[in-house]
Amino acid sequence: MQTIITRLSFLIFCLCSFALMAETQTGINGHIKDAATGEDLIGATIYISETGTGTTTNVYGYYSLAIEPGKYNIRASFMGYETKHFELNIVSTHVLNIELESAYKQLGEITITGDRPDEHVKQVRMSSNNLSMETVKSLPAFMGETDVMKSLMLLPGVSSGGEGSSGIFVRGGNVDQNLVQLDEATVYNVSHLMGFFSVFNADAIKDVQIYKGGMPANYGGRLSSVVDLRMKDGNSRKFAATGGIGSISSRLTVEGPLQKNVSSFILSGRRTYADLFLLLASDSLIRNNQLFFYDLNTKANYRFSDKDRVFFSGYFGRDLLRVNEEFKMGWGNETATVRWNHIFNSRIFSNFTLVYSNFDYLLGFNYGVNSFDWISDIRDYTGKADFTFYLNSQNTIKFGAQSQYHQFNPGQVKGKGSNSGINDFSLSRQNALEHALYTSNEQKLGDALTLEYGVRYSLFQSIGESSSYAFNENYDVTDTLHFGKGEIYHTDHGLEPRLALVYSLEGNQSIKASYNRTRQYLQQTNVSTAGTPLDVWFPASPNVKAQKADQWAAGYFRNFLNNTLESSVEVYYKDMKNQLDFRDGANILLNPLMEADLRVGDAWAYGVEFMFNKTKGDFTGWFSYTWSKAWQQIDGINQGEKYPAAFDRPHDISLVLSYAINPRLNISANWVYQTGKPVTLPVGRYEYGGVVIPVYANRNGSRMPDYHRLDLSATWQTRKRPERSWQGSWNFSIYNAYYRKNTFSYSFRQNEANQHQTDVYKLYLFGIVPSVTYNFSF
Repeated sequence: MQTIITRLSFLIFCLCSFALMAETQTGINGHIKDAATGEDLIGATIYISETGTGTTTNVYGYYSLAIEPGKYNIRASFMGYETKHFELNIVSTHVLNIELESAYKQLGEITITGDRPDEHVKQVRMSSNNLSMETVKSLPAFMGETDVMKSLMLLPGVSSGGEGSSGIFVRGGNVDQNLVQLDEATVYNVSHLMGFFSVFNADAIKDVQIYKGGMPANYGGRLSSVVDLRMKDGNSRKFAATGGIGSISSRLTVEGPLQKNVSSFILSGRRTYADLFLLLASDSLIRNNQLFFYDLNTKANYRFSDKDRVFFSGYFGRDLLRVNEEFKMGWGNETATVRWNHIFNSRIFSNFTLVYSNFDYLLGFNYGVNSFDWISDIRDYTGKADFTFYLNSQNTIKFGAQSQYHQFNPGQVKGKGSNSGINDFSLSRQNALEHALYTSNEQKLGDALTLEYGVRYSLFQSIGESSSYAFNENYDVTDTLHFGKGEIYHTDHGLEPRLALVYSLEGNQSIKASYNRTRQYLQQTNVSTAGTPLDVWFPASPNVKAQKADQWAAGYFRNFLNNTLESSVEVYYKDMKNQLDFRDGANILLNPLMEADLRVGDAWAYGVEFMFNKTKGDFTGWFSYTWSKAWQQIDGINQGEKYPAAFDRPHDISLVLSYAINPRLNISANWVYQTGKPVTLPVGRYEYGGVVIPVYANRNGSRMPDYHRLDLSATWQTRKRPERSWQGSWNFSIYNAYYRKNTFSYSFRQNEANQHQTDVYKLYLFGIVPSVTYNFSF
């Protein structure tokens, strides 16, 4: 371990030293921004016609491109923006900051001349998707609430956790195997109202990227995917506001310059108000109930110079459910991020980050002597240093280091009142350190072949003060171990190689392939497959090994119809080790010996994904189809035989359509279909001592009925008056338009007339759900 750390640290030190000492190379560098708001544009393209070379901006809108002295025609472009052309005589390093004008004139009227037409085919990245906020907001929304996470479920390889769930399953991985980050801060629970909505307010989000495979080396800690969300920076040119009044919630976003073209801020809030209507009820029992959630996104930035800029961002969200004075449940996320961008020279860009993240929940009962409060939380403190070294036009090197301190409070129960019959108790708190070093290089080998290769080294350390149990082969406790404050009592580590390539063929087509190894040191108890706030995070330990996954993928990509229709087919295979599942009858909640109920084994998943995406014109949308299988084989479960994972969905279809009838009226629809999720159902029963006991079939041996649903929406833009800055629009949506009764769960009851018969009942959540939202901006 020490040898690996020393060698990788030395490599990163050499890269950093070489980059800092390297002479400034002839070329161009700068930022690309939105001309109207000053927002940095992520993924904008710079292209030089004479050399056929180009590059894209990073997540801070920065680019650097090395070229020989001479005269060049330079093109700057970005999806949804007008292209700009420059003719420059380059004699030395030239700073070229560019502002692009939006091509979105009215809702649905899109004149896209700015996107590099072959980016889909030429870029080395595969198994990833980027969703613009314009696309997300154009989709039909449940109760009028635009939802980023539910939009991701319409992509190939991404399936839903179920009706009323914001959790996602990616390529045969569980919900907790996805790393979800908001401005680089981990969001541990992405759900509002038990999963019916996600915590991300689309008005505050600038960009969302999902990586399902071929994961870049700077990401780690999860096996299946990364969802990277970036908040808006705020309008640095003028004050502006946007908002909406919907069926169950309202939202307002205010942004503007603190100092014009130097600093800006954004403040975005959202709250439901269903509980406010309860106050109008005549029944006092109803009036005393509460059910609401709120979000608050904040961000500010300041540009000290052309080479230095700082960002401050935060998210604060909470849910509360209270039934009279007898029951209450609350949960929420808090994140805070501080970042400093520094440009050492034209060839090296750096970002230094400090992050705080917290997720906690409260469950309370007030039933006389059985009154208690149960609290749990997980907190992270993170420091990161990331560097990009633009070596030359053929090589872009990234490297950096990360360190996290985790604090786990799995459960603490306190009795309420002097007459409480509940004794106070706490599960053992745990602490851990998680470190990583990484380096990667994107290298162009001629006009046809581009490689991206790298390695990540991760190290996990469990530290005291804490307690741990030792178990024998029968999972009986043989010893209780106590560790002092700061004592390292468990270490796990490993290398995570990453490789991706693209080989371009004639006629706007290419072949891509990727491989990545990932390691995961945190996992989650799952009370249900959909995920709930009561799912507790716990770390690797002497009894819980780190999870590992190897994923191979290959794909064929081609553009048609003058690059307006993108198509792709990808195949993948994922092999996962040290996968966890609970034995039958396990006690998951508030169990100090929970590790004794865990069983460890292997899992594997494979599939093929098809996608056709029309990106330009009045009629846009995509069709995706995924065929996949996800298996688990764990000793002690299902007699040691393989069984379908709870998130196995062999067939998954999504159809998304949008049509701009005119500049003011847009209609859209999406239809989804999924194979029913696996369930374990009883196949018989017997009586013992007068008690009916069910007999179950194989683990996940049955399936619920297939899931499918049609959603519709129409958006009408009000006429904008030249003398007024106010702009409004009405959105009308119908969720589940043909009233499909999708099964949410089964329940079993003994027939009252025939005690030897068991009746099966299906529960479904939604019929047809219409909604109306008024959106505005000024």
